Amino acid sequence: MSWLTNVRNALSYVIPKKESPDTLWHKCKGCGQMVFQKELADNLYVCPNCAHHERIGPDVRFAQIFDAGSFTTLTPPKVQDDPLKFRDQKKYTDRIKAARAATGESDALINATGTIEGRKAVVGVQDFAFMGGSMGLAVGEAFVRGVEAAISEGAPYIIFTAAGGARMQEGILSLMQMPRATVAIQMLHDVGLPYIVVLTDPTTGGVTASYAMLGDVQISEPGALIGFAGQRVIEQTIREKLPEGFQRAEYLLDHGMLDMVTPRAELRPTLARLIDYIGGQRKAA
Repeated sequence: MSWLTNVRNALSYVIPKKESPDTLWHKCKGCGQMVFQKELADNLYVCPNCAHHERIGPDVRFAQIFDAGSFTTLTPPKVQDDPLKFRDQKKYTDRIKAARAATGESDALINATGTIEGRKAVVGVQDFAFMGGSMGLAVGEAFVRGVEAAISEGAPYIIFTAAGGARMQEGILSLMQMPRATVAIQMLHDVGLPYIVVLTDPTTGGVTASYAMLGDVQISEPGALIGFAGQRVIEQTIREKLPEGFQRAEYLLDHGMLDMVTPRAELRPTLARLIDYIGGQRKAA
């Protein structure tokens, strides 16, 4: 153990970790400026300097979207962890254990039920911190359970997507979640309930190719990366340079792929209005 390590260990007893600079400040990924953590949290994890929207997990998202004290997290479904006994540089089961330890979640999609400005809703949130929010058996099952909960509650289902695509460790089983999700959305429509999608940074791959683009309304947070294949792959395939801002939310809004780009601070009232409007239209029909 080096002298410097000894000094750091000694200082850790003098300066508690909760008061260290690492936990007091956050370096914005948009502008590179240092932001006080409390100020960032108070600003809904949006940089006060450049308005960059940081990635957030289910607990923070639920607290921002639902009315205070109104939401209950739904029990995650149980599925087989490693159906293909997959191993690359390490066992798939070890990767799952590491992701669960890091996030405290069972998998990448968590559902909760509650109210948004008094309107009942079931909300699903994908956590990019859990293996890149990748879609496997657990995510597919959680999506279906979320839709079923919405039907049972007579409420809309709202999904916040954030994913690198299908989970390669589950092979074809992960791709099968795409049609499963499509059928679940049709079940929601059959009973006249809204399905609203909020795309967050990043939403790519098989998630974009399925339930992320099937909403009655397609919303995105500012600056979110949204696409199927990566920009470099597309450029190499078509042998052309892509436009500035390609696959970012604002570009996709201008080209008709999104209905609106909504800052995080405006999401809750926007969702409440959409629930009233779409729900009212469906009832009238």
